[in-house]
Amino acid sequence: MRKVLTASSNQTVINTVKNACELYPSFFTTDIFDSTEEIIRYIDYELPEIKVIDFTSENIDCEKILQNIADDTWLHYGGVIAVCQNHKQIEELEHRKNPNILAIQTIIDFQNHFVRILRILYQNQRFLFNRGMRDIIGSEESGSFIFGNDSMDSLFYTNFLVNYLYNTNRITDEERFSLQMTFSELVTNALEHGNLEIDYDTKTEWLGKGGNMIELIQERAKDPHYAKRRIKISYDIGTTSSKFTIADDGNGFDWRSHMAKSEVDDTMLHGRGISLSKSVVQSLTYNEKGNEVTFSIANLKNTSSAVPGKMTQFETIEYKDKQVVCREGEYSNDLFFILSGRFAVYANKKLATVLTPNDLFIGEMAFLLNDRRTATILAVGDCRLIRIPKADFLLMIRKNPHYGIFLSKMLAQRLLRQTNQTIELKKQLGEKA
Repeated sequence: MRKVLTASSNQTVINTVKNACELYPSFFTTDIFDSTEEIIRYIDYELPEIKVIDFTSENIDCEKILQNIADDTWLHYGGVIAVCQNHKQIEELEHRKNPNILAIQTIIDFQNHFVRILRILYQNQRFLFNRGMRDIIGSEESGSFIFGNDSMDSLFYTNFLVNYLYNTNRITDEERFSLQMTFSELVTNALEHGNLEIDYDTKTEWLGKGGNMIELIQERAKDPHYAKRRIKISYDIGTTSSKFTIADDGNGFDWRSHMAKSEVDDTMLHGRGISLSKSVVQSLTYNEKGNEVTFSIANLKNTSSAVPGKMTQFETIEYKDKQVVCREGEYSNDLFFILSGRFAVYANKKLATVLTPNDLFIGEMAFLLNDRRTATILAVGDCRLIRIPKADFLLMIRKNPHYGIFLSKMLAQRLLRQTNQTIELKKQLGEKA
């Protein structure tokens, strides 16, 4: 069951979320709060993956809630859907480039589109999880998203993909912002210049008069000539690299002249998308017509993309190949957060498994049971760990209880995964008998 937090005192927003969740009773449920402190406490303890934050509710400090999420993105990561009073408020939020926001909508648009958003989330649930709360983190994914001429859709799918890459240790926090910018620029080009044929001069004139681009897009999209055009984002997310293609139904453009520009002109109001994108991604190429662009990125390898802020105060230890982290049977119950590298786990002198940053921790069993080490851990190549003494981690949990809840949930999911594997193995053995 996926928790949807509704942070609102507006009955229209509340009813919209409740009615949408009732369409997926076995998958989505919502908890509703209108107190800022209760909302923050709920985020801390429940780690909801979807958070509807209503900026029209004046009694709720939405800025404080967003800051609380930003202060600890490793634990609080999840999609934020912001509900705003008007387009001016939407523009203010968009300019912040908050990477946790999946969609920003007016109340009217929220009423009309939230069911569709929930359906998209349901259909793509493999992308929805908290860091470390996934059966197979870092698995390969291929597929596509197809949507119409809606700026909300372009923001939603862009953030959806980029945050997934970040949360599966494929890109760093810095790369997340850069890639988000690249996606946004290229999808915006496909929408505005490709499908809706809004040329440079028209956009410049509109912006010069103080016009709102969302209104221009909505007005243009109603034209029957453009109404049926679609944008397609294809993705091939691998283990070492990831490739993306953005295609529109427009007439294309002279991409060669734009690709030839080597510098970004910071004085331009717009029109810098391709130049900016070239500086961020690898092998940016267009098809002959100019209505399809493909680019790729190199994934992080055996490296954590984010370190919880509370853990940066502790000692970082570097290990060389085959260096021992801890030995089976010894008394030590420090907890280790995996920064980079791979670690071989030997039990009874037999290789049991290999741990990577996707596993987050080393030594949680001895830490929790106050017992001897159950295995010997060896570094495979150059590695780095953050060593957290038990007393310090317990103090951290007292001050930040959600750290303990997160660790418990992570272990519970590992146990569930092992149980399912055992059931599957017994089933296979039974079929062979």
